[in-house]
Amino acid sequence: MKFLLGATVAFGALALAMIIHAPIEQTQGVVQKIFYFHVPMAWVAYLAFAAVLVGSIAYLWKRDARWDAIARSSVEIGVLFTTLVLISGSLWGKPIWNTWWTWDGRLTSTLVLWFIYVGYLMLRAYTPDPERAARLSAVLGIVGFVDIPIIHFSVQWWRTLHPEPVIARSDPQLPAEMILTLAVALVAMTLLYATLLAYRTRLELARDETRELAERETERPGAAVYAAPTPAGETANA
Repeated sequence: MKFLLGATVAFGALALAMIIHAPIEQTQGVVQKIFYFHVPMAWVAYLAFAAVLVGSIAYLWKRDARWDAIARSSVEIGVLFTTLVLISGSLWGKPIWNTWWTWDGRLTSTLVLWFIYVGYLMLRAYTPDPERAARLSAVLGIVGFVDIPIIHFSVQWWRTLHPEPVIARSDPQLPAEMILTLAVALVAMTLLYATLLAYRTRLELARDETRELAERETERPGAAVYAAPTPAGETANA
């Protein structure tokens, strides 16, 4: 855990320094540097929901609470990073497209993804039975992942303002220094995700253990039952 946290801090500092010193894009200017945050955050959102998919399938198959803990921890991180993707995209789009938002394929499908997994969190919060909540959420976590490939290929399937990928192609359209900076930023953001997931999953497992201990204690024969004290001057009815 400490090693992972240290690596995250080190790569984060390195990525920030490289972003500051990266060359300024001629057409977009300094605002283009949002790219070094926007793309890695989108990658982490994909990665987080992929972990939800794996955790959900494994939970339905094995009924192991550890997989459910990983899934619900990763959902929270994925929703956080999807929110940051939408915000950073709007900040980047305003000076370039002259609008904060447009209902094109990439943006709309990303917003749909955000709503799906916010719904996942609400389902967990408002379903009183933990096991039933885990089962229903696992199904939603699996079905929700269908939106990921729609987001990814949206710029190829429909005409959109959002540009096509400039890295994942045979002829990358960025100078080597920009590609290296992006690569370091991707590593730093991935390490941040891994760190958050490790700590969040540990917390969820501790909560599960505490709840199970409390349930066993209340079900134990002879367990003490709390009774409200009788106010002074009053006597209990026979």
